[in-house]
Amino acid sequence: MPRFAANLTMLYNEHAFLDRFAAAAADGFKGVEYLFPYEHPAADIAKRLQDHGLQQVLFNAPPGDWAAGERGLACLPGREAEFRNGIDRALDYAAALDCPRIHVMAGLVPAGQAREALRLLYLDNLRWAAEQAQQVGRCVLIEPINQRDMPGYFLSRQDEAHALVQAVGAPNLQVQFDLYHCQVTEGDVAMKIRQYLPTGRVGHFQIAGVPERHEPDRGELHHPYLFSVIDEVAAQCGWQGWVGCEYRPWRGAVPGGTSTGLGWMDAFRNKAARI
Repeated sequence: MPRFAANLTMLYNEHAFLDRFAAAAADGFKGVEYLFPYEHPAADIAKRLQDHGLQQVLFNAPPGDWAAGERGLACLPGREAEFRNGIDRALDYAAALDCPRIHVMAGLVPAGQAREALRLLYLDNLRWAAEQAQQVGRCVLIEPINQRDMPGYFLSRQDEAHALVQAVGAPNLQVQFDLYHCQVTEGDVAMKIRQYLPTGRVGHFQIAGVPERHEPDRGELHHPYLFSVIDEVAAQCGWQGWVGCEYRPWRGAVPGGTSTGLGWMDAFRNKAARI
């Protein structure tokens, strides 16, 4: 059965961030992820992880000025020094939180910039980041993100992400495969799981219902089938990663809004226990 990690940026928003760890553990999650930890001292987060028996499985490197609309630095000309400082900061947090994976966002395509030049810069930055991460036993992930949710984002397709990983050739550079983004952009999700998971280039999955990005039992994707595909292929290739629950509870940030929407996970766990 897939191991599910609660995305604490989107889930349990009725609580302050540091209180979401306890809420996730109470609902049976063993792993957590989120966008950014940098507003809180790493020691404070590490204590919440330890207190509640949780594993930190993923977070993002600094993305630039998020509030101003920036969505990563890795493909942006002239931001190389800031990018490297951000990777150093992310690796410090990863060490403190014992987190094996860091998602590095590409950024929005700057107006008037040639895409091939941006690709070469992106590759150089990813190569450098992977080298730094490998020295301390961490993985760097890149994620295709759909153009509806993030217009202008540099990376949108699975095939391009895997081509970039192959071009860099670092064993610790992998793809963050978000089933939601994949369905919105290109579809054929199950076959892409079967195609890419055995390559060793998939480091992490994420899920959400399509199209509203609510619970995975709402919308057009049949997640029980997709979980069974992940299980089947993982058993064949030895993959032991996590599935991040990166969705917005349809009930919103109300007391119990996340917890009462976890019937999809309970049903899947009960089915797996009967098999």
